[in-house]
Amino acid sequence: MSGDNAGQAATVLTGETPSLFTGRRWFIPSALLHELDPDPERGRRPRRTARDWIVDFCFFLLAVLVGMVAIEALVKNPHVPEGLAVVDQVIGALACATVWLRRRRPLGLAVALTPVTLVSDTAGGAAVIALFTLAVHRPFRYVAWVGGVNVALIPLFYWLRPDGDIHYLVSVLFAVLLTVAIVGWGMFVRAKRQLMVSLRDRARRAETEARLRAEQAQRLAREAIAREMHDVLAHRLTLLSVHAGALEFRPDAPAAETARAAGVIRESAHEALQDLREIIGVLRADEPDDTGRPQPTLGALDTLVAESRQAGMKVSLDQRVGDPAAVPSSVGRTAYRMAQEGLTNARKHAPGTEVTVSVTGAPGDGLTVSVHNPPPEGEVPPVPGSGQGLIGLTERATLAGGRLEHGHTPEGGFEVRAWLPWA
Repeated sequence: MSGDNAGQAATVLTGETPSLFTGRRWFIPSALLHELDPDPERGRRPRRTARDWIVDFCFFLLAVLVGMVAIEALVKNPHVPEGLAVVDQVIGALACATVWLRRRRPLGLAVALTPVTLVSDTAGGAAVIALFTLAVHRPFRYVAWVGGVNVALIPLFYWLRPDGDIHYLVSVLFAVLLTVAIVGWGMFVRAKRQLMVSLRDRARRAETEARLRAEQAQRLAREAIAREMHDVLAHRLTLLSVHAGALEFRPDAPAAETARAAGVIRESAHEALQDLREIIGVLRADEPDDTGRPQPTLGALDTLVAESRQAGMKVSLDQRVGDPAAVPSSVGRTAYRMAQEGLTNARKHAPGTEVTVSVTGAPGDGLTVSVHNPPPEGEVPPVPGSGQGLIGLTERATLAGGRLEHGHTPEGGFEVRAWLPWA
């Protein structure tokens, strides 16, 4: 017997989608958090998280450090006039300041800084960061165009501003490789984020499908129990009609026979009223109960065990109820269904094991039904659709005013235990 799917379905039955990143939202990029948030605010840009501020500040420092290194090279370069060096530094400072806008305007920033790098050495760090941001936040077609233009301008840049210490071809090759590496890194980060979003969507779809399957199983169980109650109620009303008709057509019947018929009518009316209450409970409940026929009660448990033994199961019955006929029919019928579903699950999930069915109780103490089986020997192939019966049993026990517990035992077996009220 297995309760794996039942436990999963019980979690899904609540219909709630847990909030993601409830405790560490500050550590998630705002763009990714905006995609993964179950209920994102419409029409608003995602606000920077603490991680975003730290990363942006580090990128700003990196752009400034690259600019300072470029300034030192400019000062030592005799081919660059002093006025041009000052203009270069001013443009580089403005480019470094635009790093703080990279999240809002990644494409515009990358396009604007592409020609700037031709006239400013100190803007190179900001241009590289803008290209990386573009690869992270925009599709590949934009990255391909902007990155391609940057690669095409590299030979022109080093032709206009040659490096006296490094050969021209070496400088061009290094810059091309650096640009490709930056673009590849950004695309990798983007692919990783898209994978997380797709996994979130798959998990959410799986939860929705599981919830729909559970709701469908409950709806079918609700219809089945309503049909069962309809059959029982029709049986009770038929008895009422027969005995009332006998009294109507035989007004001269002996007093003892009249009293007996009146007692049967009273008892049938009481049982019909109880069944009617159960029908109303089923129709009002959001999640109904399990399927079954109206006839079997606790007295038919011996027959159920005998049938299981004839089918090849090893079943031991521990019946400690003195008079099974004294158990109310609705309680006995529910207990019968508990044992029936337990034996069915044991036959599917633990074939060959010895199943123990225990029934104890007394009026006022309630009725306890337990079905236990040890772990199966060897691997048992999974059974599709497992766990739906346990969902129905849980709802049936709740409808009857009782409770149901199921799960694995310490030795590895499985047990279903139900307690039902017996007034």
